Amino acid sequence: MDKPKDVNSYIANATEEARSVMDELRRIIKSAMPEAEEGISWNVPIYKYHGILVGFSVAKQHVSFGVDSLQEEDRKVLKELGYKTGKKTIQIKFDQEVPSAIIKRLVLAQAEINEL
Repeated sequence: MDKPKDVNSYIANATEEARSVMDELRRIIKSAMPEAEEGISWNVPIYKYHGILVGFSVAKQHVSFGVDSLQEEDRKVLKELGYKTGKKTIQIKFDQEVPSAIIKRLVLAQAEINEL
């Protein structure tokens, strides 16, 4: 994959099933934090607001959403809903619904942390 110039080209270079997940994540991030600056860092889409807010990247079978504000209780809830999580990431398989309410809450929580 060529180095993406912007988020549009990053999403456009992905498979169709990955694009719908990324489009949805992008929509949630932008609606939750319209002030966030969208760009590419480390060759993946990153949103900045008083520092790094959130980001996402595509893998073979899923899209990985990264946010520092992910807490243990969030991971438990997400696990019960069938999502795989890492310390600061949520894996959203192509056939899974994007957990929009949780993502939105995490974006807003991270924005609040970044404002401190």
